[in-house]
Amino acid sequence: MAATRSEGHAMASKGNIELFSPTYFAACAAGGVISCGPTHTSVTPLDLVKCRRQVDPNIYTSNLSAWRSIFAKEGLRGVFFGWAPTAVGYSFQGAGKYGFYEVFKYYYGEKLFPNTNKTVVYLGASASAEFLADIALCPFEAVKVRMQTTLPPYANGLREGWSKVTAKEGIGGLYKGLYPLWGRQIPYTMVKFATFETTVNQIYKTLGQPKESYNALQQTGVSFLGGYIAGIGCAVISHPADVMVSKLNADRQPGESGGKAMSRIYGNIGFRGLWNGVPVRIAMIGTLTAFQWLIYDSFKVSLGLPTTGGH
Repeated sequence: MAATRSEGHAMASKGNIELFSPTYFAACAAGGVISCGPTHTSVTPLDLVKCRRQVDPNIYTSNLSAWRSIFAKEGLRGVFFGWAPTAVGYSFQGAGKYGFYEVFKYYYGEKLFPNTNKTVVYLGASASAEFLADIALCPFEAVKVRMQTTLPPYANGLREGWSKVTAKEGIGGLYKGLYPLWGRQIPYTMVKFATFETTVNQIYKTLGQPKESYNALQQTGVSFLGGYIAGIGCAVISHPADVMVSKLNADRQPGESGGKAMSRIYGNIGFRGLWNGVPVRIAMIGTLTAFQWLIYDSFKVSLGLPTTGGH
């Protein structure tokens, strides 16, 4: 069966946007900005503590003690330290992740490989989309990690951090974590989208009614549940690479190759060290992913477009 051919015929837009048109894909990219930028920014306090504990497991005894300590010294601004590169970077990434996913899902499943298994299409489309999205994210992630994992801070804001990196290392300094970022984000996004689509399909099968028989609130509720389940898998599969990204941005020596740096870091922390902070990340990513899918599909519904999955 065609991966998205039946899906394309089954879905109908109730608004003025034609499905799979350039306007549709642009709307999906806008939905990605709205779903990713604010949600990632809102969990900056969790991300801040997670990154610092990945780099130095002994820096805080617990997350609560970390927030108390940071708030006592720096106030609310300290707790949300790194919010600016997070907001900008993940807004760009969200546009690419969701916008290109919809593009690749349509072209891979409908145009290029119409008889391919749906899950294979979801995996291929999400991997392709994340590959491009991370090129936009990487510079901001590099600045964010340096700001959050160095004490005293490497920089006090996005502009200062960007200027310091490029002045000392050139534009390449903003991309030295790109390979491990791909290693973290591409598997993460493949699990995120393929698991979400599969989970949503299974939920509607279990409910015993076609998606179209449920109202918009019920459909977005399914999106939230499917997103949370997908988020748990995302967090686990991508966590070792997430730790390595933090370590590389904080501890890579000038002129050191990526492979040599990763070997040295792994020699210092071992396999167990790759899992520092994983419970926090499961809680963060599970909740984050659930709300991202809720916001994204709610945005699509507001434009008269169908929610994702369930066909």
